[in-house]
Amino acid sequence: MSDELKGVVVCHGSLAKALVEAAEQISGIRGALAPVSNTGCDRELIEQRIAAAIDGSSAVVFVDMPSGSCLFGALQRRRLQTGVEVVTGVNLAMLVDFVFHRTLSAADAARRAAAAGEKAIRALE
Repeated sequence: MSDELKGVVVCHGSLAKALVEAAEQISGIRGALAPVSNTGCDRELIEQRIAAAIDGSSAVVFVDMPSGSCLFGALQRRRLQTGVEVVTGVNLAMLVDFVFHRTLSAADAARRAAAAGEKAIRALE
């Protein structure tokens, strides 16, 4: 098993796939992030999709909203498996930061990615 963290992006519709593709294009790093959609899922199925994407590894799960099915599925995985952290409000800046820092612990990578994502949010005048 690799020492590098997995990143799992869990979103409504096709947003996860689009974010992963954009992060790969910008960073040039492929395979570090796995997209998971909640389309057609009940609570049990979204949890299964997240578990399959993590595949027993340490991981950071990025979700689009701070509530709802994507978050609840991610939190369930975090409760059941050590080494899994959850970050809400996923954006492209945090994903790009994450792919370059996958040797950190899950907790440190999650904090770093969240800070990078927060720093990228600005209202320009």
